[in-house]
Amino acid sequence: MYNYYYGESIATFRRQSLEEIVGLLSISSEFDNNLQQIGAWKQQIPILQNSLEGLDGTIFIEFSIPRMGKRVDAVLLIDNVVFVIEFKVGESQYLQYSIEQVWDYALDLKNFHKPSHNVAIAPILVATEATHSFTSIITTHHNDKLTFPLKVNKTDLRAAITAALQFFEGEQLIDASGFAKGAYHPTPTIIESAVSLYNNHSVSDITRSDASAKNLTETTGAIDDIIEYAKKNKKKVLCLVTGVPGAGKTLVGLKVATSHLDKSKGDSAVYLSGNAPLVAILQEALTRDQVKRDSTKGIKTAKGKAKQAVKSFIQIIHHYRDAYLANPEAPYDHVAIFDEAQRAWNKDQTVKFMRQKKNQHDFKYSEPEFLISCLNRHEDWSVVICLVGGGQEINTGEGGISEWLQAIHNIFNDWEVHLSPNLSDSEYLADEAIKRISSTSKLTFNDSLHLSVSMRSFRAEKLSLFVKHLLDLDVENARKTLAEVQKTYKIVLTRDLAKSKTMAKGSSSRN
Repeated sequence: MYNYYYGESIATFRRQSLEEIVGLLSISSEFDNNLQQIGAWKQQIPILQNSLEGLDGTIFIEFSIPRMGKRVDAVLLIDNVVFVIEFKVGESQYLQYSIEQVWDYALDLKNFHKPSHNVAIAPILVATEATHSFTSIITTHHNDKLTFPLKVNKTDLRAAITAALQFFEGEQLIDASGFAKGAYHPTPTIIESAVSLYNNHSVSDITRSDASAKNLTETTGAIDDIIEYAKKNKKKVLCLVTGVPGAGKTLVGLKVATSHLDKSKGDSAVYLSGNAPLVAILQEALTRDQVKRDSTKGIKTAKGKAKQAVKSFIQIIHHYRDAYLANPEAPYDHVAIFDEAQRAWNKDQTVKFMRQKKNQHDFKYSEPEFLISCLNRHEDWSVVICLVGGGQEINTGEGGISEWLQAIHNIFNDWEVHLSPNLSDSEYLADEAIKRISSTSKLTFNDSLHLSVSMRSFRAEKLSLFVKHLLDLDVENARKTLAEVQKTYKIVLTRDLAKSKTMAKGSSSRN
């Protein structure tokens, strides 16, 4: 799996016909293109071929940024400059959204793509039908050889390339092969920034000062102890954390991730989720929070800078997987936290997806097997932390927590497993898997790895416990727990929809 759909020398690119290049792009992307995409390629390629006459270097089309889940229309490596080019075919204006898009691509490469850390990068927005172009070279004040976006029409792309080459003349030449294979590796400045932003946060700062905060503190402390144990003793550990709905499993994951950001300590962590909207919301919320907090201190922090730091440790799990399909090295992180781990795909679903969508016909793993295998590449130690909700597998192919335990049993039985004793409860469907691996792997049960108090239901923290007793047909405990819940909230049972609507409206009017 390559980081690009098309990669050739500029000389070869200019010799090939439009039909040949589009064909190669279509084969590489396979299920990831449509008529609109093909139409855009047919307009972009002639512009690039005309603009690159007489130049030597390498061109990548649809270049993927590691672990960012984005593809740049074109990346050019010419002499000592990386050109990041985004086309807006048919557009006559330089829209702010488009400028931010190409700027974001350049920042992601500069901050997260190791071969790009110390090279000159020039992002270029091509609005094909614009009447004016802007090719003046202005670099950032960080002295990082990164220019602000150049804005050109279809006839002035060459002028922008020439201006950047003249500005950065004399810099070190770029190795095209090493660039294409470059791995995710945040710059020290991004890591330093992330540490600075978040290392003073504690769970008690951002949760209620009640039993829920104590529960969260206890769980995050237990996970930190497991990480330290694995690091000190050179162990590889799977850690399974359970919790009632709304107990703060995501918050625990974020706290652990933000507590292990500094690569110099050798225990850097990444928070991963398959829920793309959740990742976007978390990144945005933490970014805004940092900008706001800095503002109260009289510090002006650019939103883009704050967001880059956040993105160093919050990722979409599928982008992580794709990055380490292309890159056989051990991950940058020693600790990976997988939210909603019970929703990981089983082997059949994963193999089907990888063959159809990623053209990976030799892929033969379940999602837990492959993700553990990535952390297993570390020669010394690693920790995989699974945040688990019970009975929440809702889509086809979601294997539940037993898939993670099965991966340990089948392939990674040298890994230790630290787990919540609540995994034996019926809603997790893991009891048989736990019994199966107990004979081949070291198991350690830890009560602190269960979050028992809901933060979501304020003053009704035992509501989830009541529901569990009810579903387990534990009548005696359900009756006792209900009595506690009804001290604050009234719970009634009806099979009459009209009555339920009337009661809801009545409760609303009284409140």
